[in-house]
Formats: sequence, structure tokens, C-alpha cells
Amino acid sequence: MDTTIEPQITAAQAVASDTETVTSLLAIAKSTRAFIALLLAEIGLHPGQDQLLVRLLPNEPVSVSVLAEDLSVRPSTISKMLDRLIEKGFVERGAHKVDLRRTMVQLTQEGGVVREKVFGVWRKLDLELIGALDGEERQVLGESLVKIETLLAQRLRRLR
Repeated sequence: MDTTIEPQITAAQAVASDTETVTSLLAIAKSTRAFIALLLAEIGLHPGQDQLLVRLLPNEPVSVSVLAEDLSVRPSTISKMLDRLIEKGFVERGAHKVDLRRTMVQLTQEGGVVREKVFGVWRKLDLELIGALDGEERQVLGESLVKIETLLAQRLRRLR
């Protein structure tokens, strides 16, 4: 007589298992966004504005359409973000030197200072997150996240 007990997997457990990665990523994204929102508020920014400022390099104008593509958002979303950053004096908008139909964006000196503060916020959060991990765990996590990010970016490009 076989007395081993086979674990019974419910349909809900099977579904949860099948979606574990997505569920974890969504939870991590939500928590990270909430955490970063609190840190960004300390320097007068809203989530998303940090990514835009980091994408801009001093003395290197970038078109609005390139920014939208780089940040995976619509040009109209970038325009709204830019309006707020222009009001604060962090970026300036102007026409392309050759093609006047293209709108270019450039980081101001004050924007460069805030950009460095953003890197400080990101470093602070990074240290909070990885502080509990040992070296091997950090390496595995980093490599895994890069793979997932690359895969998602590739799939997203195909869908657009």
C-alpha cells in the first residue's frame, strides 16, 4: 500500500504559478514607483520627470519625437511633461536649426543640477533595495533584470 500523499494543486494555485513573474514585476513596479515618488517629491519632481531629465544631456538638444520613443510614451505625453519642466526652468524648447518643423529640447544649467539630484535619488533607492542582498544575489538579480527588460522592450517594439 502506497502511503505517499501527492500534493493537490488547485486551479487558482496553477494560475498563480503561471503568472508569478508578471505578478511580481507588477508589484515591484508599483512599490518602486511609490517609493521613488516620495523621494522625487523631496527635490520637487514627479515620477517620469526624472527619466526625462536623465535622458537629456547637457548641451545636446533632442527632438520631442526621439524623447517619446526613448521613454516609450506618446509625444503628447512628453509635451505635457516638458511644459512642467520648462515652467520650472529645467529645460528649454526650441526649433531645430535646419528643420524648423522639428521641436528640440535642451537641458538648462539649473536642469543639469536637478538631473544630478535625480541620480542621487536613484542611488539612494538602489542602495535601499540591494542592501539586503549579497554579491552573488546582486549579480544574478542584475543579469536577470537586464534579460527581462530586453525581452520586454523587444516585444513592445513589435507590438507598436
